[in-house]
Amino acid sequence: MRLSDVLSKPLNNNFVQVEGFLDDKKLKLGKQKRIAVGKIGLTFFCKGCNDDRTFCSDDDLFCIGVNDHLISIDSALKCSCCDSLVQIWFLVISNEDIHSHAPNVRILKRSEKLSDTVVIHGEQFGNFTELLEKAQRAYREELGAGSIIYLRRVFEQITVKMAGVVGIDTKNVKGSRKAFKDLLREVDEKCSIIPKEFSENRYRLFSELSNVLHGDYDEQLGLQKYEAFRRLVVGIIDNVKNNEEMMTAITTLGWGTGDETHD
Repeated sequence: MRLSDVLSKPLNNNFVQVEGFLDDKKLKLGKQKRIAVGKIGLTFFCKGCNDDRTFCSDDDLFCIGVNDHLISIDSALKCSCCDSLVQIWFLVISNEDIHSHAPNVRILKRSEKLSDTVVIHGEQFGNFTELLEKAQRAYREELGAGSIIYLRRVFEQITVKMAGVVGIDTKNVKGSRKAFKDLLREVDEKCSIIPKEFSENRYRLFSELSNVLHGDYDEQLGLQKYEAFRRLVVGIIDNVKNNEEMMTAITTLGWGTGDETHD
């Protein structure tokens, strides 16, 4: 495996062995070196193309030495179909000397600077796309609490949105904000926003996300659980989206209007 293969994949805590790229020579702090490790290829949503595209680097990359275990890599990735660009930065760590013949490496940090014509996920998550992007960026910057707080906001907002759709009051009899646990139960019982796989634990997800605000998680634990939390939150969005699409289809067909005929 080449280093570009590692840089072209999602973040992973596992070390992977790659072909040596520093010619068995130490790279001193701040010293730059051209390395031939293949092209980086990452997928982003290109607004100019209105589609997901692979953004690729040049054939040669440049790295900067940090210490015997770390290097920094900067590169510009270009859309495969137009001139849209993404500036990207990696901090790559090895569990041994990174200049060795076949080092074991992983991405310690990754950060991207997106242009006005590029976003991470496109609009596949509707009104929640921006919050999910912010969560993903916080995660890549190793801000565990920040990333999970954004996921919590998505969960809260989609529940309130669906309450409005189905006519459930978000306030209690005293006019105060209804406890989220009660609101979630009412919404889910009426329109099943929680995927059946974890519907019995519908509030547990929100409770664990909320623990971040109360200081029960440290940054590392937040980072460890982020991907699993995100899959569940995205599952709720997909579930709601599918229900909305089904309701639109039912309305279009005229079903549920009370005047259907049956054979």
